[in-house]
Amino acid sequence: MPRNAYVTDLKTLQGECTANFIRLSRLLGDLVAGETREVALVNQGRRLGALCLELQERAPYTSIVRVSQRGVLDALIESPRMRVHLYHDVRMAEVTDFQRQRHFHGRYRYPNSRMHQPDEKLQLNRFLGEWLEHGLAHGHSDLPELP
Repeated sequence: MPRNAYVTDLKTLQGECTANFIRLSRLLGDLVAGETREVALVNQGRRLGALCLELQERAPYTSIVRVSQRGVLDALIESPRMRVHLYHDVRMAEVTDFQRQRHFHGRYRYPNSRMHQPDEKLQLNRFLGEWLEHGLAHGHSDLPELP
């Protein structure tokens, strides 16, 4: 029996992008372009690595943030990293680059040459949301607490 084609769920994708904008805004605070903020990821008193947020560009309507992670396994495996565009006018943040892959479509045929999932764009934005939420819930910083 043939499968039904995947249909992009715009409402869910927009909701995830809106939540990510709020999460990133809380973590970035008053960072200016060129600055980086590290959030130490700690579990049971042991430092496991750091969530690194680098504000690459800030313009009146958009910003670009590089999100990456440093950890104890950096010498062995490539840590995840992504570029996120923040759209200030609509209060949304969208993953536009992940592990050197760019321009994700809302839907892919499966299988495909890059082995993207049919809902790859939604999955990447969900991953960003879980990553940021973990940093907000369990991260530590030497900086004063954000408002």
